[in-house]
Parts: sequence; C-alpha cells; structure tokens
Amino acid sequence: MLRDFILKEIIEILVDHSFKTSHIYDRSCFDIVARGKLWLLLLKVLINIDGFRIKQAEEIKKVASTFLASPFIVGVRSKNEFLEEDVVYERHGIPAIALETLRNMIVDEIYPEVFADRGGYFVQIDGNTLKENRESENLSLKELADIAHVSRETIYKYEHGRVRACPETAIMLESVLNTKIVLSIDLFKTPKTETENKTESITKQEPKELVDLGFGVIPTTKTPFDALAKADFGSINKKSENPLITNMERNRNQRILRRMAINVKDLSGVTESEAVFLFESKKDLKTIEGIPVVHCCEIGEMETSGEFLSLVRERRECS
Repeated sequence: MLRDFILKEIIEILVDHSFKTSHIYDRSCFDIVARGKLWLLLLKVLINIDGFRIKQAEEIKKVASTFLASPFIVGVRSKNEFLEEDVVYERHGIPAIALETLRNMIVDEIYPEVFADRGGYFVQIDGNTLKENRESENLSLKELADIAHVSRETIYKYEHGRVRACPETAIMLESVLNTKIVLSIDLFKTPKTETENKTESITKQEPKELVDLGFGVIPTTKTPFDALAKADFGSINKKSENPLITNMERNRNQRILRRMAINVKDLSGVTESEAVFLFESKKDLKTIEGIPVVHCCEIGEMETSGEFLSLVRERRECS
C-alpha cells in the first residue's frame, strides 16, 4: 500500500506541474515515464532501494541513454536506514532519492547537494569559485586549510575537483569566504552506458530486418516493448530522430498483442516516438490499437530506414 501511495503522489506532483505521465509499469525496469518541458524522466519506485537489481539498472540505463532521459529511483529506505530529504543515494549507477526530494525538485526547484556514499555524506565543491574567492581574500592554501581544519593538500584537491568534501567542511569554507561553493547534483543528466564488444552487440540485434535497413537496434527484456531502434539520421528528416519503439509478433496471440499495443501507444505518446509491430506472418493487418504493423516481407522490398519510417507514419495516420 505504501508503494501505491508513493506512485499516486508522484503522478500528482508531476501532473500538477505540467508533466505528461505514462501508465504504471510494475514489471518493467521503470514504473513511470514522464515528460516535462525540459526533461524526460524514467522513475522506478521501491520501498527498499536495495531491491534494485543490476539487470534492472543496465536496462534502464540503455533505455534512458537511447531516449536521452533521466532515470532515478524514488524510495523510502535502504537495508540500514531511511532515505533523508535532499540527499542523493545510488544503486548500480542510478541515483536514488526520497519522495520529498523529488517534490522539492519539481515543485520548488530546490536541488540536492549531498551525496550518501560509503563513509558518510559528501558534497562536490566548485573548485574555480573556491580558488577565486580564496585568492581575492588573500589567503594561501595553508591559511585556508588551517581555518577549515584540513590539510593544504586537501584544499588544493578541492580546487582541482579531485575530491569531495564533507558537508561540515564545505559550510565552514562558505562561511569564511562568504560565498556559495557547493554544487547542486545534476539528477537530470543522461547516464552513460558501457560499450559492448561490436561483434557481440551485432549478434544481439533483433530484428535483423531493421539492422539491414541501417537501424541501430537495442533489445530489451525488462520493458513493455521488445526493442528500441534508431535510424541513420543522415538519410531521414530530423523529426524522426527519436527512437522507434518496436514489438515483434513472436507467435503471441491477439490478446497479448493488443495489450502490448495499448502499452506502447501510451509510451509513444509520452516519449514522442513512433511505435511499430513487426510481423513475420502474412496477415492482412495494418494496425493494432492504432499502432502500425509492418510485415517482414514488406521490409525486404525497402532500401533505407527513411522508407520504413514513412510507411510507419502513413499507417499511423490512416488508423
């Protein structure tokens, strides 16, 4: 029940601040997709953030990187403690925050500054601002270090962005220099994904028909769709740059295909992407619940990704 309450609260916060939100996808690497004026968010809601698995993290990173979205976990506690407001935790490279932290970010545009990591809490110091203000106060590295009760080397590392500081030290430095030097944490950046061996990635790319047309294909297993595809943008209109949400027939019955179509239509609307079903069988079917169907035999007659996308748009508009 607590998780349901959090999901409801998140959707209310987002909708009240002009975000378009998706359905809730409980068995996916994300629960909610939300688009605002500036950001596309992929949110996973967990009571215990330690329940977030590495496979989920890998998948949500792939999806976020492809959509240029920002993924994070909204949780209540870890195994050892409750999540504190305005503190950023991390699980498998994905930031995790409390509901109130999300509320502060969306409602009040107050962004967290404190990281929770092994060994305690830390902040990132703006090294240039620290150095400029130290020099304007005519303080040497050692003089400022003595005031802050740290070593000269530590102040040097702060100024060159080599280490993070504990919040108490940062507060003391800000007090001495009478300026803000702590950086806010950018939770809206797109995560980097590890590059795979090229041979391995090609063997994983399905459907092959899209690969042959010049699409880069990212298969998924923990999402409401089968794959994402990105075209060779040099040959198509800029409007087609968003990923293509792709589902395959795979001997699924009509009931399952209709349910999948409803889901991808929802996600297509929020992410502003095209969606398509690829059929191997020669059924006389052009759309499912408004989602275009393209048959593999049709793809065989195409030469470019642009031709494929034109057919997808044509069938969507005619549905």
